[in-house]
Amino acid sequence: MTIGQVTKVSIPYPSTWNLHASVGGRPLTSGTLHITAVVNNKISGAVNYRGTLIPIQGYWNENTKQITFDSPYASYVGNLTIFDEPQIAVRHYVLRGSLIMKPPSIRAGERGTWVATTDIRLTGQM
Repeated sequence: MTIGQVTKVSIPYPSTWNLHASVGGRPLTSGTLHITAVVNNKISGAVNYRGTLIPIQGYWNENTKQITFDSPYASYVGNLTIFDEPQIAVRHYVLRGSLIMKPPSIRAGERGTWVATTDIRLTGQM
């Protein structure tokens, strides 16, 4: 049994993100991105569009703050931006990037963009 390396990463997990994507210039249904674990730079979780959890697997690069992950229907790549609002004691996380649809999607081969956001309360504030 292999034990994963435990290191602090800047992407929060477990976490739920609001997810918005567009493909071929057309918006998709908004959904959620669930990051359940980050172990040895590997990400696991799910995306949820229209109430269906779709598993994802991917990678997190702490040095470049880049995420890549695949679902059965699309491949995603993006970068993390973090900013704080100390006045309201909130840290905002924004993932933004591109995607390409894969078979068996009816939009296979089409490219698009995506953005996911989540917030956490800053501790020790106020």
